[in-house]
Amino acid sequence: MHKNSLAATGFLCLGVFIFSLQDAIMKGLSDTYSVTQAITVRSIVALPILVVLVRATGSIRFLLSKRAGLLTIRAVILLGAYLCYYLSIAALPLADAIALYVVAPLIIAGLGILFLGERPHQTTFMALVVGLIGVIITLEPGLAAFEWASALTLLAAALYSSAQILARKLGDSESAAVITFYQNLAFLIGAPVLAALVSSSALKDAGHPSLAFLMRPWVWPTLNDTLLMAGCGVIASAGMTLLAQAYRLAPAGNVAVFEYSAILWVPLWGFLFFDEVPRFTTVVGAALICGAGLFALIGQSSAKNAAQPT
Repeated sequence: MHKNSLAATGFLCLGVFIFSLQDAIMKGLSDTYSVTQAITVRSIVALPILVVLVRATGSIRFLLSKRAGLLTIRAVILLGAYLCYYLSIAALPLADAIALYVVAPLIIAGLGILFLGERPHQTTFMALVVGLIGVIITLEPGLAAFEWASALTLLAAALYSSAQILARKLGDSESAAVITFYQNLAFLIGAPVLAALVSSSALKDAGHPSLAFLMRPWVWPTLNDTLLMAGCGVIASAGMTLLAQAYRLAPAGNVAVFEYSAILWVPLWGFLFFDEVPRFTTVVGAALICGAGLFALIGQSSAKNAAQPT
């Protein structure tokens, strides 16, 4: 495997692992706080961290990019993606939400072919299918998956995929730190603006968990919850940077399969935090997902070696 693809795989897997922690935190906060409040606190904490990262990887002047428009578009798309996903997990079991969300690798691979002219090795497509089968076996999505909030998860996956394709286009000129800084800035500005827009809505007393998570007024958080929101800022700054770096280094279709690794952490957090014992189907499905990732790695490495002159 090309060293860029190998590095991109590592960045993506680590970023997915880090973000899985944030999903659990946001799920826990959804019963008490507004999603816009949680995102705003997260973004405030992440801002100085990302400034340091930008300085460490170049200079603050790189924020004045000639491609600021495209950077902003990507950032706004990701704001929509994460909003949709967080609203969905307020109503859906976290496992069901992730089961739907991991259609993202399939979308990313397809968009990479349509808009970037990428041609992933055939084993990548096979790995994507096997990984998706593993997800279905692992989670056994039930009737809850057809709750209307599931549409938010699918929309989040589509938006996320589009944003990562843009990260690939931006990768030839922009650092991961700059890409992530724009993303966080969109979150920091967009979340309070959205909160102001919905504050006068007639849906304040909406009974649906997703609407309640969106419409709920801001309240003063407890110290513990404040630390959790702040922790999301650290998680987000690291996770966003890692994912941006992954998709700027390698063809989207080649690394997207490793988005499936998110599903491996759900049973672990369930066991550690909620005393949930993984089902037999979870073990089987996880084995398929891991096997799919290894299959993709081996296939890409073989194709690279075959292409090299002897």
